[in-house]
Amino acid sequence: MGFIPIFLTLGGACLLFFLTVRNTFQRKIALEKELFFNLGEKLPELKGKSEELTSSEQILKQISGLELSPKTKKEVLELLRDMKVNRSQYNKLIKKAPYNWVAKISGFRPI
Repeated sequence: MGFIPIFLTLGGACLLFFLTVRNTFQRKIALEKELFFNLGEKLPELKGKSEELTSSEQILKQISGLELSPKTKKEVLELLRDMKVNRSQYNKLIKKAPYNWVAKISGFRPI
């Protein structure tokens, strides 16, 4: 009876780690979608082009051709900055050693 509690505790810790990391990945993906949706609300010109615009550089190219008020431009640039930070954090997390195992098992891909 000596090793059974150790194995159960270790298995529970691994399961809890897996579920926590998976939840973190899902929250980051949901935040990315939410930020893109908010960007589409600020700029209705970008709403129909969600398949084409995958990177913030492409979005910046689209925005540069538009006439925007300074307030709207500031809000849009802030949303883009948040998207870049979120995407960077997600991609760095997916590359780290214990987290990439969870990403591979769960099927998460870099954004």
